[in-house]
Amino acid sequence: MSFLLPSFDMLVSVWLSAALVMFGFWCVQRVHQNAGYADLGFCLLFGVVSIVLASILQGDPLRRGLLAGMGAIYGFRLAWYLFVHRIYGQFEDARYQTIRRKMGGWAQFGVFAYFQGQAIAVVILFIPLFVLMINPYPPFAWSEILGMMLWLLAISGEALADYQLCHFRQNLKNIGATCRHGLWRYSRHPNYFFEGLVWCSYVVMAVGIPYGWYTVIGPVVMIGALLKVSGIPFAEAQALASRGDDYREYQRVTSAFIPWFPKKF
Repeated sequence: MSFLLPSFDMLVSVWLSAALVMFGFWCVQRVHQNAGYADLGFCLLFGVVSIVLASILQGDPLRRGLLAGMGAIYGFRLAWYLFVHRIYGQFEDARYQTIRRKMGGWAQFGVFAYFQGQAIAVVILFIPLFVLMINPYPPFAWSEILGMMLWLLAISGEALADYQLCHFRQNLKNIGATCRHGLWRYSRHPNYFFEGLVWCSYVVMAVGIPYGWYTVIGPVVMIGALLKVSGIPFAEAQALASRGDDYREYQRVTSAFIPWFPKKF
């Protein structure tokens, strides 16, 4: 485990830097009253951290460069999507409005804690890339190639799901309706499914390398959050509140997470 020890101070530095940046985003949300800036901050930070640490870590330069690109594409694509479609000129997401109402006078404290939680998430979720970047073996093993192919599928699927949902919502005829087009016909949350798959791809890439099991932290944390914490539970509660029986029918026939054919009855 000795080769991981020098990383401790580095990860603490990353956390402190991320915490400072997220404090800045928290200040911005106080002006705009939109906690979605926390998600934007996480994505931007993850992309930047991927590039910066890839430039200073030990390991094969080609592998580090590739992983830096993967981390940057993931973070910056999602940041762009969130800013354009969920933040700029938009009202705060209903899930954050609900949290503010429930917390009452403690709302800003709760929002601040959420922003700082995103700083911690940057550090935790970078661990899989860190392990892969310092892989001492020459590039590229079959598992890495397979993992990169899975990552490409995942990032493409997530982008397609986001595009299909945005295209559906831009049509005024669809106001108050549930998207059942494209990937959304087979999963109620295809964007979340492919998000989870992104983190699973790093586990595949880490097969057979020292401390590769550390990469499991990625899908465990991300998929756990999507299924049980801030993803599906909030999204479904809001959908039921706004679309009622239409969404209940959608729930009845459509898989919640893993894409599958709709039920026929």
